[in-house]
Amino acid sequence: MSNLTAQEKKYKKFITIVSIVIPIAVAALFGIKIPNVAPLSFLPPIYAGINGLTAILLVASVVAIKKGNRKLHEQLNTTAIICSALFLVMYVAYHMTSDSTPFGGQGTIKYIYYFILITHILLSVVIIPFVLFTFMRAKLNDFEKHKKIAKITFPLWLYVAVTGVIIYIMISPYYVH
Repeated sequence: MSNLTAQEKKYKKFITIVSIVIPIAVAALFGIKIPNVAPLSFLPPIYAGINGLTAILLVASVVAIKKGNRKLHEQLNTTAIICSALFLVMYVAYHMTSDSTPFGGQGTIKYIYYFILITHILLSVVIIPFVLFTFMRAKLNDFEKHKKIAKITFPLWLYVAVTGVIIYIMISPYYVH
């Protein structure tokens, strides 16, 4: 049991560092524009698609575990984590080569867009430790705690993935082509 505790402490330290470093790095990289590089304008529909795929993987993962297929559940969640990491890399690459696109909608739709955008951004930061702790609990075979935190992680992560697609759909008419 003490070995598990030592391993858990190691994971917790790693998760804490990653959960702090990623949002700070993303915020810092937003302020950096790579000079003399063509905008990577092809990336938004790709990373929106990856968000959509992440949402599908998350739902399929819940279905798999409810059917008792732990192996498939693990594979789907691991793939969802990889997709989220790919999304993040593409999102940062896009914003390091392109100016932000202002939302052009007016009236109520503008308030809806900004509500979705702000909650998406805030929860995308919050979800990092939740995903990593949920994954850690499974890796440490602590399925009771895994299941408990997964009940929080799943809806938050699904919201972030789905709203990522919605944001893309809402902002895409205003991209400069």
